[in-house]
Amino acid sequence: MMIKPAQLRDFAKRYTAAWCSRDPASVAAFFAPDGLLSVNGALAAGRGAITEVAEGFMTAFPDMELLMDDVLIEGDRATYHWTFIGTNKGPGGTGHRVRFSGFEKWRIGEDGLIAESQGHFDSDDHQRQVERGVEE
Repeated sequence: MMIKPAQLRDFAKRYTAAWCSRDPASVAAFFAPDGLLSVNGALAAGRGAITEVAEGFMTAFPDMELLMDDVLIEGDRATYHWTFIGTNKGPGGTGHRVRFSGFEKWRIGEDGLIAESQGHFDSDDHQRQVERGVEE
């Protein structure tokens, strides 16, 4: 489905707010019921699994904040660029603060929801920050 730039930007802003809401089901609601979310190659299929992925980040980083850096239309897909900020204070957390950026490549379905999202971030940098903290 082709989406207009203004609609895409509004959708991305609401998606960002869902991540910041600390309600994992609100993140999953942006996906089609059988939508796919891949994070660095780890696949979550369906809203239940997507809710679990969001809950994992929200639990590990209870003060997490997601910033929308940009959202671009690229052919029949959109790319959502973000920055994640938080402190690893969840169960077994290190107490270290992180700040890392990444992106998701979205395919929007006919229903106007995300049919497929391929998310990427530098996992080595993320792990280093969890272990040692962010270099600000």
